[in-house]
Amino acid sequence: MSAIDELKALSSAEDFFRRLDVAYEPQILGVARLHILKRMGQTVAGLDATLSDDQALAACRTALSAAYAEFTEKSPLQTRLFKVLRDRDPARPVTRGAFVPLSDLTG
Repeated sequence: MSAIDELKALSSAEDFFRRLDVAYEPQILGVARLHILKRMGQTVAGLDATLSDDQALAACRTALSAAYAEFTEKSPLQTRLFKVLRDRDPARPVTRGAFVPLSDLTG
């Protein structure tokens, strides 16, 4: 089994941190686990398939460390990684759908 296949089989954020030997604070991970893993995934998505297992693990470790560091500085609401949070961004202008009065539909 390759190192990447081994990582794909992990089931929790804590498993990733343990496997990649990255220190973490449970309080931060508890709040931002999905965001950290998503950011890591975005970073490693373009990894070269020809990397050795050691190189791939090192790249994943670096990506996980960087993602974790980002969320020690910013909250998930500040980064808005997920669409549901981007859609609820108060700084973004609200686009309203076209209003059609009921009388126009019923004639």
